[in-house]
Amino acid sequence: MAQGTGSINSDYKDWEWNTDAGERARLLQSPSVETVPKSGESQGNGLGATSALGAVFIVVNAALGAGLLNFPAAFSMAGGVAAGIALQMCMLIFIIGGLVILAYCSQASNERTYQEVVWAVCGKVPGVLCEVAIAVYTFGTCIAFLIIIGDQEDKIIAALVMEPKEAGSSRWYTDRKFTISITAFLLILPLSIPKEIGFQKYASSLSVIGTWYVTAVIIIKYIWPDKELVPVEIPTSPSTWTAVFNAMPTICFGFQCHVSSVPVFNSMKQPEVKTWGTVVTAAMVIALFVYTGTGSVCGFLTFGASVEQDILLSYPSNDIPVALARAFIILCVLTSYPILHFCGRAVLEGLWLRYTGVTVEEDVVRERRRRLLQTISWFLLTLLLALFIPDIGKVISVIGGLAACFIFVFPGLCLIQAKLSEIQETRAISWWAQVSYGVFMVTLGAFIFGQTTANAIFVDLTA
Repeated sequence: MAQGTGSINSDYKDWEWNTDAGERARLLQSPSVETVPKSGESQGNGLGATSALGAVFIVVNAALGAGLLNFPAAFSMAGGVAAGIALQMCMLIFIIGGLVILAYCSQASNERTYQEVVWAVCGKVPGVLCEVAIAVYTFGTCIAFLIIIGDQEDKIIAALVMEPKEAGSSRWYTDRKFTISITAFLLILPLSIPKEIGFQKYASSLSVIGTWYVTAVIIIKYIWPDKELVPVEIPTSPSTWTAVFNAMPTICFGFQCHVSSVPVFNSMKQPEVKTWGTVVTAAMVIALFVYTGTGSVCGFLTFGASVEQDILLSYPSNDIPVALARAFIILCVLTSYPILHFCGRAVLEGLWLRYTGVTVEEDVVRERRRRLLQTISWFLLTLLLALFIPDIGKVISVIGGLAACFIFVFPGLCLIQAKLSEIQETRAISWWAQVSYGVFMVTLGAFIFGQTTANAIFVDLTA
């Protein structure tokens, strides 16, 4: 992208961004990324510590995660392996394009986080909408994490507690609502209260190990299936044309690493857009092979149309390798929930500080009370919703549609505004092509968000 001259911060000061709000929002980044403060950076000196290869693996780790559990069901909904792969390939073009656009706009605006880039490039209204979207997305993901914990604990308890099927009732301590609640109160809430979560970055290795182990189990179970497994129907076409679009939220949820990508780009030794394009292309290709060639294809071909929204629920409870995979997923989610909560809380705190104009130094006591209130309210609301929404597919359909905004809408808006802010005597064909690409991204993202969200509200949540 050719970078023209001109102001890219035209509306940025309509609602002042004070230092404290920026510092809180700056914490919304990958736990594996270390960046230097803006005050200590020098243009062109490449003070970051991350190599291009390191950035590839950080982006891969940010993309891979709990979404792996839902991809086989997405393939079933899309209408089979061919349709699922084609859908992913088409979307991957825009996913990579969005990551490159964010790096370009980050460099042009000299901002280091996703929401700061949107604020600087697009102005106040899109900036506030972006922060609200991040808060809602992290809130919904926390709900999904609690549902995942309940799903895996149900299977593990079923394997440990042998009860006759005709018993008709289970013991109180095996009840799903009790197990989720006790796990959340004893393990998740204490990790969510601290002001800083620096220690949590070391837990990211658990997510990596857990994701790759689950992938390996799904592959092995496809190659050497259980003898009890009966032949299943393998769909080769979608039930309706809208079913293809309903598979998009899962793909968006799985590949959404855009919010943490801007800090990763700025942490590189040589943060250049061209190099970043190579980095994200390699990372997304790796993620594509993991999602498609392993979890999606193998999981889908194993269970076909009968595959559960959470692939691990399709396996029997007494399968030991799968039980270990469930334990890994629970461990990953237990360490991921506080990080997602912290990100959402940081955005809410940044909005509050900017709205009130109060600095952290003036508000230390109230900040502690507010943080405690925010954490407990967030925790209780996510827990309550997780207890009464047992199907993770319904949550993914909502937050997956929102993920489309981070992948398509906000990067598209940033590209349009960045190009419009350039001062040029004549508009070259490349300029018009880039603006048209941005308009198409916004339109496509808005369509995915609107269609899938409407379907989730009127079909899934009211069913």
